[in-house]
Amino acid sequence: MESRMKKEYVIYKLSESIKSTSRIDNDLFVKYNVKRGLRNEDHSGVLVGLTRIGDVVGYERMPEGGLKAIPGKLIYRGIDVEDLVRGILSEDRFGFEETVFLLLSGCQPDREELSIFCELLNNNMTLSQKTKMNILDLEGQNIMNILARSVLEMYTFDENPDDTSRENLMRQSIDLISKFPTIIAYAYNIMRHSNLGLSLHIRHPKENLSIAENFLYMLKGEYTHLEARTLDLALMLHAEHGGGNNSTFTVRVTSSSGTDTYSSIAAAIGSLKGPLHGGANIAVMKMVNHLKENIKDWKNVEEIDTYLWRMLNKEVYDKEGLIYGIGHAVYTISDPRALLLKELARDLAKEKCREEEFAFMELLEERAIEVFMQFKGNKVNKRVCANVDFYSGFVYDMIGLPAEVYTPLFAMSRIVGWTAHRIEELNFDSKRIIRPAYKNVRERRPYVPLDER
Repeated sequence: MESRMKKEYVIYKLSESIKSTSRIDNDLFVKYNVKRGLRNEDHSGVLVGLTRIGDVVGYERMPEGGLKAIPGKLIYRGIDVEDLVRGILSEDRFGFEETVFLLLSGCQPDREELSIFCELLNNNMTLSQKTKMNILDLEGQNIMNILARSVLEMYTFDENPDDTSRENLMRQSIDLISKFPTIIAYAYNIMRHSNLGLSLHIRHPKENLSIAENFLYMLKGEYTHLEARTLDLALMLHAEHGGGNNSTFTVRVTSSSGTDTYSSIAAAIGSLKGPLHGGANIAVMKMVNHLKENIKDWKNVEEIDTYLWRMLNKEVYDKEGLIYGIGHAVYTISDPRALLLKELARDLAKEKCREEEFAFMELLEERAIEVFMQFKGNKVNKRVCANVDFYSGFVYDMIGLPAEVYTPLFAMSRIVGWTAHRIEELNFDSKRIIRPAYKNVRERRPYVPLDER
């Protein structure tokens, strides 16, 4: 007991010392022109690299200086995602596989290439018996951690894990993209079996199904066509978001050191797991559920506005002063992903007889933007819009997906962008390790001998 108390005391002392030793005056960031969070004063990102993969557009620079807000655009390999999505929807087919081909190669596949590529992805979805057994052993409360550990274990099964040639990088990328849905589905079913005592279902992926269809089949068995189409759209929209988002930048930083693919992707999973990055849709769902319970009339604008004001004033809900799902680092007038997902969400709400909830979400989106802008007044220098997380959690819930897979679903899609950026980072003609600088602002002091402290 005494030994444990001593250890706890030491930990307490070390933790308390951080209060002073880690404190940095905010004025010093201005003094030394440090871009906190790699953001400029106008909130735009600091340029740290060049890419030919994706582009996230929410404003344009004016000739006289400053930024002008414009409707948001998401570009994959030079193609507007809205055009990509609408083209695929008009042909009534699944599009995630084509999106994977486009982002990895930079080219659009023809019909034969796409067919062969879909078959390649499908064939790679099946896990080896050894991998299945390892997932069975990786019990835990969080699927993102299980996913990261599974990725690191894939290194040991790869006959050539450290080879960074283009061919090997592409092979590893396709293998990871194919296996993520299977690992996540199996991990969830094992978790519900271990933690809830429910039956364990291990369904093998089927031939001639899309990734979205196979994921729903492996996870829950039955699904509707609209559920699969909506999930396919969500995967397309989350596949890539430029090189500057936190998890993709993590891939580029780690890849620049020359590390192996599995270590780099595991690091990205750790980044995405953070609630400020990949967990936002869960935060939105929790908030909306709270609002459903505390707002009596879902059509009453005055009641909704009053409650949102109280949230921003830190009086109700989690008292953080935030409206989750509203606002984005780049998008200003609109988030194109939210607009596209919202369209299929409306159709899905009809199928699931949840139109009243969808109408409440639409009104909530409208009022949240208006109330936020009024609340901030002159303190905010840009418009805000609903981001993709505002609707994605609601969509996943209507599909019948458990909250435990929301963030893993993000990883299942974003693995495409991660691997594309890793390939690009390792194929620059002039490679250079990413190493930004930090200004040390701790004053110098002399060393004090142990007996004199």
